[in-house]
Amino acid sequence: NLQSLLYLLKAKHTARKLGRKKRMAIQNISNSIIQPAGFYIVGLSSVPYSNIYVMFLTLLYVITVICNVFLITIIFYDHRLHVPKFMAVGNLALVDIVLSTSLVPGMIKTYIVLDNFVPFKLCLVQMYTYYTFLSLEEFSLCILSYDRFIAICFPLRQESINTNTRMAYIISAVWLFCIVIVLYAVTSIPALSFCGSLDVHSYFCDYAPVLVLACSDTTSQWNFVTGLTILFNAGPLIFIFFTYMGILTAVFRMKNNQSRYKALATCTEHLILVALFYIPIVIIFCFTFFGIIWNPTVGLVSLSFSSLITPCVNPILYSLKTKEIRNRIHSLLTQRLSPHWRVFEHEPPF
Repeated sequence: NLQSLLYLLKAKHTARKLGRKKRMAIQNISNSIIQPAGFYIVGLSSVPYSNIYVMFLTLLYVITVICNVFLITIIFYDHRLHVPKFMAVGNLALVDIVLSTSLVPGMIKTYIVLDNFVPFKLCLVQMYTYYTFLSLEEFSLCILSYDRFIAICFPLRQESINTNTRMAYIISAVWLFCIVIVLYAVTSIPALSFCGSLDVHSYFCDYAPVLVLACSDTTSQWNFVTGLTILFNAGPLIFIFFTYMGILTAVFRMKNNQSRYKALATCTEHLILVALFYIPIVIIFCFTFFGIIWNPTVGLVSLSFSSLITPCVNPILYSLKTKEIRNRIHSLLTQRLSPHWRVFEHEPPF
């Protein structure tokens, strides 16, 4: 997550400054775990007209849900789209819906209803849902790049290598991996004590800002989440990079320029999604790593926007850029409108 990258580089360094002796002294105050009733979300409180900004994000959310549900429906009911590529596209659409839902309703409650208190257990549920489906988003982009790699590099063996069954196994394995590994990270939170501030400086109940509030020793949690952040951000990006190196190698071996163009054209929507997802990560990481001044408020606005714009753009890109889905939408509209036109044509003139 972008927010985790920011906090892992800053908050972890701040936590270490407390020193081992001070942490042990805090822990010795009481051996029992101090679990709060909940937390207060204060990340965008200083942003002018934050309620209007959240209304804009709500509009993006509505578009996201409508477009992704429409895309899933088309893929589900059209048997011609029951192929590995559109299984991966449908999986991404489902992930986009849940990822957006994990954020926007909570932001509406915090900044429009003006109730920024989140109960402790609900905080853990939101945290777990968001990070599970954020991880699935990244791996879903990997699955799509794998599909393009097989289609372009092994066109004659595509149907035997990348079958519906194999794609289903890949998607199921990715879901199981993300569900289990994120669950392990989130279940470590109830074992911590919170004896100070309960203000979470984020736009939702975020893992790293909550971890900063703990007065227990969080060294193991920081180490685990650091490794997890590197795995979930760098791993998929490296995989996508190498698959596209293979794709470009196969494309440049083609003798026909028209074949090259067609092969690359099938990758454009995926490349746009990868750019939308990873460019903010790279920018924020560089700003933080090289010590460039970064306004926390501007950072939170950028992170919240980038978290919701990608799920909104995904179904629109695949609907407009994919020929099979465009044809299916056209046929649906034609079937719906043609009876009305026939009735209109046979009506007597006034």
